Amino acid sequence: MNAIGPVEPGEDTYGPEGTPAPPVRVAPHRLRRRRGTLAAGAALLVAAAGLSLYLTRPQPPPPPPAPYPSQSVSVTYTGRMSHPRPGDRSFTFTVAFAQESGPPVTVRRVGQPSAALSVGTSPVAPFEVKSGPPRTSIVRMRIHTCRGVPRNAGLPFLEVTLRNTRAMEKQSYILGPEYANDLSRALTAACPRTPLS
Repeated sequence: MNAIGPVEPGEDTYGPEGTPAPPVRVAPHRLRRRRGTLAAGAALLVAAAGLSLYLTRPQPPPPPPAPYPSQSVSVTYTGRMSHPRPGDRSFTFTVAFAQESGPPVTVRRVGQPSAALSVGTSPVAPFEVKSGPPRTSIVRMRIHTCRGVPRNAGLPFLEVTLRNTRAMEKQSYILGPEYANDLSRALTAACPRTPLS
């Protein structure tokens, strides 16, 4: 609708006493203001509808949390235990750290429960384990005193402290009968029945 002139009365439009009603005049600036107000209102409604759709859209589920490090890393005895001579205070063996999936895990410490022994690793802890091929580590076990050395270790284990983005855990890994037999032989060879101090 263009408002360039007076608005003509419609049919059957009469004023008092049957005379035609005078034409209704609308100033052009008022029409422009009304159009602007209507356009702004329509834009506001469209924006509100868009915002409402955006805020109520279905959210994707959050990603699952990373597994605990002890659930994603396995420790395996790979053999190659050195055979110490009587009086030797240290010997070595190899373990493999493997991870199937998940974020990288840091091996913070490798230890064992006997106060008569201490453990070191190469590479030196802390070191990182990632998905893919296993990472091997040479474990050096040092004998402080033959008194209290567990000669017949039935189920010896390594204490491994692991950390990833989810947690830090201290886990005991039993490395199996082959490790138990090799460890008993190495300790008996290093510490014969006559205690050495």
